[in-house]
Amino acid sequence: MMQDILKQITLPEWFGVLFSVIQVLLARKNNVNNYLFGIAGILLTLYVMLTSKLYAEFTLNLYYLIMSIYGWLYWKFGKQKSEMEISVTTTNEKWITGGIVLGTFILFWSFLTHFTDSDVPVWDSLVSAFAWAGMWLMARRKIENWVILNISNIISIPLMIHKELYLYAVLTSFLFLVAISGYIEWQKIIKSKAHAQ
Repeated sequence: MMQDILKQITLPEWFGVLFSVIQVLLARKNNVNNYLFGIAGILLTLYVMLTSKLYAEFTLNLYYLIMSIYGWLYWKFGKQKSEMEISVTTTNEKWITGGIVLGTFILFWSFLTHFTDSDVPVWDSLVSAFAWAGMWLMARRKIENWVILNISNIISIPLMIHKELYLYAVLTSFLFLVAISGYIEWQKIIKSKAHAQ
């Protein structure tokens, strides 16, 4: 059983997962270079999602690619031309986040239902909707990104198992745990900066 699963895992999956693990560990540590590993992992994951007919996930990864480039530049330079600090979302940003979730879900579900052969349009759309919002918050260095991304992770784990993408299911479980510790770590950073002021 385990040997059969391992034989199904392709090299793009192995390396896509490896780079994604490095990326999320660096993000947890608030290291801007997380985006460089993220971009490498995303490029490999694009291929895997396309061949698995997970079209919303494929589109999500295209978005990840754009947001990773944007996030890297924003973290490095931000509005003040210096590295942005971690912060809490404003009320306006919460509304934008909710709009991203709702809007992307409706778009993906409609597209997958009418124009693709997807057998999981609702689940694929939900994973992508929350991930789009979480990635936007991550790019803006908002602590709540970890919470939104974990909603996506919870839905994604059984979806990856259903699609027999076991390595991505393991990766997503790992990402779930890292997101919890990332939230705690970023909270400590916010508190320590508040005490220093």
